[in-house]
Amino acid sequence: MYNVLTGNVTTDIHRHSSAQLVYAEGGIVHVFTDLKHWYLPARCFMWIPAGTPHYIFSTSPKVDLYNFYFKKEDNENGFFDEINIYSVSHLLREMILYTKGWDGKITKNDGAKYYFLKALKGILPEKRDKKLAFPVQHPFPKDETLLKIAKYIHANLEKPLTIESTAKEFGMSTRTLSRKFKETLGMNYVRFLRALRITRSLELMLEGKYNMYEIAMMVGYNSLSSFSNIFKKVIGVPPTEYQQRLKGDR
Repeated sequence: MYNVLTGNVTTDIHRHSSAQLVYAEGGIVHVFTDLKHWYLPARCFMWIPAGTPHYIFSTSPKVDLYNFYFKKEDNENGFFDEINIYSVSHLLREMILYTKGWDGKITKNDGAKYYFLKALKGILPEKRDKKLAFPVQHPFPKDETLLKIAKYIHANLEKPLTIESTAKEFGMSTRTLSRKFKETLGMNYVRFLRALRITRSLELMLEGKYNMYEIAMMVGYNSLSSFSNIFKKVIGVPPTEYQQRLKGDR
């Protein structure tokens, strides 16, 4: 089963009896599972094992979202049992894009298409690009107050957003807010804020409208060097290198 969704994608929470491969071309897709909020950048794919509750949305206007559904087979590679995000190799990306005009259930009766998808699945454990994988994920608040705080932070990323100022905005003490983050999410306020800043920067890079200094300012950093240092710590490569790889210059 396969389809392509284009731009501003939103789904309700659901699960599939088959495993799902999700590939984003041209934008960032947000994938929520029971425990985490995953960011699926362009030119990466996500493997979601069968039976995993999740929902998906994207506000990127130009994203093409490819969805493939595969039944579990006997003696599968352990790769297929784990949810994760991987950067695609050139070969795998070309294979995915080749299927853009396909839709609906594909069986053995479809001949070449069926065996093409079998081959695509078969090479996933080998053709995922481990060196270039940029999985960014963190727990997402289910607590109503923390959810409101997360939305407030996301809407005001260009501001300093100290824990003191955010706590004051919501009429609570710094200690109470700090405890809420640690007890509910298992991470502190600073790490959560950093994750939102960096993932927003990924979206801005994909828009292609801003230089790196402008992006750093838009997500709340007061210098390009501090943004670059944090970006490399979270993603694993400097922002300029990440941007080049998105363009295929690798």
